[in-house]
Amino acid sequence: MPNSDLPLGLELVKALASEKRLLILEWLRDPRAHFPVQRDGDLVRDGVCSLFIADKLGVSQPTCGEHLKILSRAGLIRGTKIKQWVFYQRDEARIAAAKELLSGDWLPRAGPGRNRPAGL
Repeated sequence: MPNSDLPLGLELVKALASEKRLLILEWLRDPRAHFPVQRDGDLVRDGVCSLFIADKLGVSQPTCGEHLKILSRAGLIRGTKIKQWVFYQRDEARIAAAKELLSGDWLPRAGPGRNRPAGL
């Protein structure tokens, strides 16, 4: 998904359709409250190491990697590589844009050749 826009598309809906991915987003909101201090990378400035996320989630590293990839494709988190590790943090601006889109009108605008269903 391009970084310049945030269409309400399959990637966003898919990212939000998993309880585990919603947990990851919640934990990354306040990483100091949910994760231990890391040797490399600051929890807030650099993000949380994917190994810590996998451990807390109780899944294998490849399974966690798939969850993180889906969240990244949706633009909700971003990864930063430090040494051989990838650290993840929320993209608050993109999350705000997604919330705005999700709270808006989901129906296409009525226009020439477009009729809205009655009552909507």
